[in-house]
Amino acid sequence: MNDKERNKKILITGATGFIGGFIVDRALKQGMDVWAAVRKSSSRRYLTDGRINFIELDLSDEEKLKRQLDGMDFNYVVHAAGVTKCLHKEDFFKVNTLGTKNLVNAIITLNMPIEKFVYVSSLSVLGPVRENRPYMEITETDKPQPNTAYGKSKLESERYLESLIGFPYIILRPTGVYGPREKDYFMMAKSIKGHVDFSVGYKPQDITFIYVEDVVQAIFLAISSELTGKKYFLSDGKVYSSRTFSDLICHELGDRWLIRIKAPIWLLRIVTICGEYVGRLTGRISALNNDKYNIMRQRNWRCDIEPAVNELGYKPQYDLENGVKITMKWYKDNKWL
Repeated sequence: MNDKERNKKILITGATGFIGGFIVDRALKQGMDVWAAVRKSSSRRYLTDGRINFIELDLSDEEKLKRQLDGMDFNYVVHAAGVTKCLHKEDFFKVNTLGTKNLVNAIITLNMPIEKFVYVSSLSVLGPVRENRPYMEITETDKPQPNTAYGKSKLESERYLESLIGFPYIILRPTGVYGPREKDYFMMAKSIKGHVDFSVGYKPQDITFIYVEDVVQAIFLAISSELTGKKYFLSDGKVYSSRTFSDLICHELGDRWLIRIKAPIWLLRIVTICGEYVGRLTGRISALNNDKYNIMRQRNWRCDIEPAVNELGYKPQYDLENGVKITMKWYKDNKWL
């Protein structure tokens, strides 16, 4: 971060979420004037620093959003708000797509002189491309074919940003993000603690990961960059087998014995259909849903991070071994495990 960014005002949406909390922490360390967008119902458990300014924003209502932002000026906006799981497919688009459009429209209508709008998207916008063996890295030139409602909603948001003229945005597409306070990969750690390692599919799967602090690194490089209108994939630069992650978790738990279950794809399909049905009956979002099925059956998660390295100066600081070690320690220290 250059000295010129110090004391500048930054708005962070999704500030109470997993990635958002780490963005807030880094912005404070950089000496920025930090504004955390929250909802009334949001937990502020990890946002306790007295320097944080809170602002309640309703991303679902453009007119209300304009009133809430009226009179505010931000130098930077990091849009990390969104949902990864929903009971109903249309909710992904209401939150991820419409929420992004409403925020951007409000910024433009209010003539807010922002220098950079960083949108946290996802590798999932590409979907199952380059799935023929040997797997090749997914690149920006590949045609997106998302097979999840989440990925489709994120892609629509990206395309809206691309349709704007003169709007200073950068889109970041991280692969699977893990780290302290993350809840989805935590389920795997919890299962392994219970001596069960569950995986799906017999065809080889190439998986990529990124530790949360490396995502944050890329966000602030994007803020500092003079580039706009660009999209970048993010990972730690390495490719792993489906078993590597579970082995590392197992090691951090004391190399306990494991029952390894590898289920066929068709069985996962049955389980996720049941999960969707039960979720709609109970009103509770199930981790085993249609989107999860498509994510787990995808075999190629390789992605090309060279543009981010060459153009933004992105340098991953955490490989999976180091990141898992830090993450597992946090889970244990905070009594999650």
